[in-house]
Amino acid sequence: MKRELGIARCGLACCLCSENEHCSGCNSGECPDKDWCENRKCSIEKKYTHCHECKAECRKGLLSKIKPYGFTLFIKRYGEKELLDCLERNEKAGVVYHREGIYGDYDDFHDVEELIEFIKTGKKNFLFTKI
Repeated sequence: MKRELGIARCGLACCLCSENEHCSGCNSGECPDKDWCENRKCSIEKKYTHCHECKAECRKGLLSKIKPYGFTLFIKRYGEKELLDCLERNEKAGVVYHREGIYGDYDDFHDVEELIEFIKTGKKNFLFTKI
């Protein structure tokens, strides 16, 4: 984990991204997606460093996906340091962040509250019902 890269404006974990050998994060201006990233453009226009600073309930751009949305909500509730601490602990415990060609453990959620609980605990607690 490259903790110093932190979290992207939209909530993605730059610190865990497989591209971080060639990218210094979205705030560096070197992000390969900077020209099309709606969240980057919006946060710059509103003079925010991250989407989690905005009070609006927003699901545009990458926030339409559960992982960045969940990470953003987590930061709003618990702070960026706590998210980074949890991600680092989870990585050391074997939790896999999405990489090209790999479906990561954080990608397997449809409920944002379940994702947030997984971030906090590193354990999946899905409730299954018998039919």
